[in-house]
Amino acid sequence: MAHFFTAAGIFLLSGVYAQPAPSVQSGITAAIKAASNATGSLDYTEFVNVYVGTDNFGDVCPGASIPFGMVKFSTDMTGYAPAGYVTDPTQFIRGLSPMHDSGTGSSLGTYGNFEIMPLLCPGGFDTCTTRLAARQRKRKPNTDVASPGYFAQTLDNGLRMEATATRRAGLERFTFPANSKPYFVLDLANDLPASFAGGSLDIDPDKGRITIGGRWGSSFGPGRFSYQAFACYDLLDGGAQKLSEYGVWTGDNFGLDAKGLGQKHLNLTLNLIGGVYQSGALFSYEGNPSTVNIRVGISFVSTDQACANAESEIGSSSFDDIHNKAKALWNDKLSRIEIDVPNTPANVTEMLYTSLYRASLTPNNATGETQGAFAGTSSFYFDSLYCSWDTFRTFYPLLSLHSPVEFAQIVDSYIDGWRKNGWMPECRANNLPGWTQGGSSADVIVGHFATHYHNEAAALGINLEELYSAAWTDGEVNPPEWNIQGRQSNVYNQFGYVPFAVLDTSSTGRQTREGSRTLEYAFEDFAIRQIALLLGKTDDEAKFNKRSLNYRNVWDPSVVSDGFKGFSQKRYSNGKFNFTDPKHCSPVDNVTTECSLQSDNTNGFYESSSWEYSWFAPHDTAHLIELMGGNDTFVKRLDHFFSAGYYQAGNEPSFQTPVGYHYANHPAQSVDRVRNVVFENFDITPAGLPGNDDQAAMASLLAFHLLGIYPVPSTTQYLVLSPFTPKYTIHNSYLGVSTTVNVVGFDAKSVQHTIPKGVNAYVVNVTINGVPSASRCHFDFFDVFRVGGNVTIELTSDKAAADSCLGALPESLSTGGFAKTR
Repeated sequence: MAHFFTAAGIFLLSGVYAQPAPSVQSGITAAIKAASNATGSLDYTEFVNVYVGTDNFGDVCPGASIPFGMVKFSTDMTGYAPAGYVTDPTQFIRGLSPMHDSGTGSSLGTYGNFEIMPLLCPGGFDTCTTRLAARQRKRKPNTDVASPGYFAQTLDNGLRMEATATRRAGLERFTFPANSKPYFVLDLANDLPASFAGGSLDIDPDKGRITIGGRWGSSFGPGRFSYQAFACYDLLDGGAQKLSEYGVWTGDNFGLDAKGLGQKHLNLTLNLIGGVYQSGALFSYEGNPSTVNIRVGISFVSTDQACANAESEIGSSSFDDIHNKAKALWNDKLSRIEIDVPNTPANVTEMLYTSLYRASLTPNNATGETQGAFAGTSSFYFDSLYCSWDTFRTFYPLLSLHSPVEFAQIVDSYIDGWRKNGWMPECRANNLPGWTQGGSSADVIVGHFATHYHNEAAALGINLEELYSAAWTDGEVNPPEWNIQGRQSNVYNQFGYVPFAVLDTSSTGRQTREGSRTLEYAFEDFAIRQIALLLGKTDDEAKFNKRSLNYRNVWDPSVVSDGFKGFSQKRYSNGKFNFTDPKHCSPVDNVTTECSLQSDNTNGFYESSSWEYSWFAPHDTAHLIELMGGNDTFVKRLDHFFSAGYYQAGNEPSFQTPVGYHYANHPAQSVDRVRNVVFENFDITPAGLPGNDDQAAMASLLAFHLLGIYPVPSTTQYLVLSPFTPKYTIHNSYLGVSTTVNVVGFDAKSVQHTIPKGVNAYVVNVTINGVPSASRCHFDFFDVFRVGGNVTIELTSDKAAADSCLGALPESLSTGGFAKTR
């Protein structure tokens, strides 16, 4: 939950806004129903509800985009709207803009540059409402319509705005009332976080082109950093439209409202006394056209490149042409996981494809659009890595199943961060370093790629020795500033944990989160260990293997909470533990205490309680069970964790806990718990996420739950659960294989919060290509998704008969697991 300077956890609220047009949901419902009789290829975009997560602080952008597109056309709204759009009908529309992130926790908002707003100015040019406070309008109720690659919204004065997109460009279409003169205000300075640091705007009336460029501040990083962005607006629709008036404007909220008819240039610096200049262009069209088309290109390099992007990606294509191309790209992505739509509950189909959509929406592919240290790089470049701590658990493991090409491109971008800056990025937003949350989580991401695709790495453009060097650096080399990259490896490696209140004379960082950083560093060390094992680096493998057990060094066996003994705690350099109530920063915590990146977060954990983080040892859960008192106590403690309200579905350290019963040889109880978690926290409404999407961390978590598997990051092990669909196929076009999972005995009545007695839901047998699996609790990527074929999961209603692994438990280091890579 990357919510900086917010409370630890934003919990599921009831959705009170039904703002999207009723036709959105009715169309999805009809499409799913029609799939039962479909004879050709399905249009998977019809199953996607882009509005899920646009309420309840989900921070999802429903704007027009393509997979991993740099542009996401959406309106920007007042109030709390980090992704631009929100469902709240009390908020006002500021304008339509091409740049947004989706599902991020930055409460300041991000991007929202280059807003354009259609206007009706009956009194002429000088009367137009250009300033934010004057131009903003409410929407016409229940008329918002969006789908993959398309966005539309109607203002309360009847003006309709539409957009569709390519990777770095798009088309905007505006519909005006008959016989009205179309006016537009185009913004130079305003963005969502109000971070303008200077820029310029030029109008070329002969070309019918407006170019804009400037600098703005980071949304989730040091305020002294700024990035550059550029836009190119082509106004003439290939000669079909003609400008009437044009000029510039400036304004503020205290009387300044100046317009310059016929003026072509604005050049503004950073306002050093504070505040943001409001300024931009104002123009109108001859002939009172009812429809106006505007072509938009953006760039992080120059205005010339922004114009070239629009020319090469849009050219003279029509709005429908671009929309259809965007849909085709989305169908290619969504069809990589095909389910048995006719026999799957409709809400599951909608939740799954909506999740798969969001899991390919970000990060933003800004390759060829680099600046700063990355200017001119020959590597792929992805922005909005927002943040690695959020995404390593489920987002990249999901990508590894169906899109290794894109996964490799993003890994290349991570490695290039090491090449250019000395360490891989933890969080990159707005092309700038963002705040480090758990440590160097990129190690787990590249480790997951290496374990899965080491055979194909070279062909995918990844040098495994470079990949290892980048991860090794995170573990061994202390950055001077670990607030934004790397980790505090010097004191961690010295003490075997991150000490509280330690003297560190060689690096700078916020001295907080000592407990959770130790736990995260240890798991990152496991990821480095995995790569070392893969590459035959014996000495390094032993060293990082030992360090990966450092999670034990912050385990205080004397702490008792709710009758359960032993919890992770932060610790002084002399070995003494510093007590934190394990309930602090939990959803039921009644004590006001900081829990995020604040300097006064004395809790010792990041956005979590010790009750929550004490479960975090995915690579060695068997020993964690011993620390907690054995299987029976571990299961009772898990049950209490959920019943007492300590679990947070919207917080990443909680992701694996519903499946934790597997490690205690009680997989049927994991099945029950996952059903609870899904139907208590996710649905198909705008409020259908348990807090912000965290760059599709929530989307990918839900997708895994619905598919009935769960990944162990940086390993090739997948825990087996009970799918919410009777059949699905995962296509990996790069490997040229397809894997079909058939669920024998599937009963749709099991797909609810509580599984009724006598209903098949529990895994009794697992067969892989005709061979019984060695365990019904887990299988390996190389046995299943690497080779393709058929997996049969047989279900029973006899929970007791299914409540054991009937073979090996999921692997842990302390029991000899992960001894070799495949």
